[in-house]
Amino acid sequence: MALRTIRIMGDPVLARKCREVKEMTPRLRQLIEDMFETMYDANGVGLAAPQVGILKRIVVIDTTGSDPIALVNPVITEREGSQTGEEGCLSLPGKSALVTRPQKVVVEGFDADMQPVRYEAEDLLARAMCHEIDHLDGHMYTELAEGPVHDVASAEDEDGEEE
Repeated sequence: MALRTIRIMGDPVLARKCREVKEMTPRLRQLIEDMFETMYDANGVGLAAPQVGILKRIVVIDTTGSDPIALVNPVITEREGSQTGEEGCLSLPGKSALVTRPQKVVVEGFDADMQPVRYEAEDLLARAMCHEIDHLDGHMYTELAEGPVHDVASAEDEDGEEE
């Protein structure tokens, strides 16, 4: 496994639509492993292939630190409710903004073995899935921000507590 360089907002690859994966190859398996390692190293909960410069419809997500999910060609097939909260991105380090996403989603796609999978996700997992799938279509959370994108530290006082 290897750490990949995370592309930062402004990199043109982040604005491009990704291509579907037709078959799993050793290179794509390695990409998925590298994406998990890169995401964990950066203390993230999700990472999409374009964030490491690869225009393929692949995302990795782990909102708990112990439940890694690799999704190939994911599609949101159902959305329900809404949740509003602070959202950040590894491609815009140290920043966040208020974003409204569905409370619950159903996501269908394939796992790393190209076997069909279906996830019914809610709360943070639903938010992460929406966020990462947006990356596959060249979109970032900043397009949905309700108000300004701000420094993460600006929401905390010097003791690290919310103001």
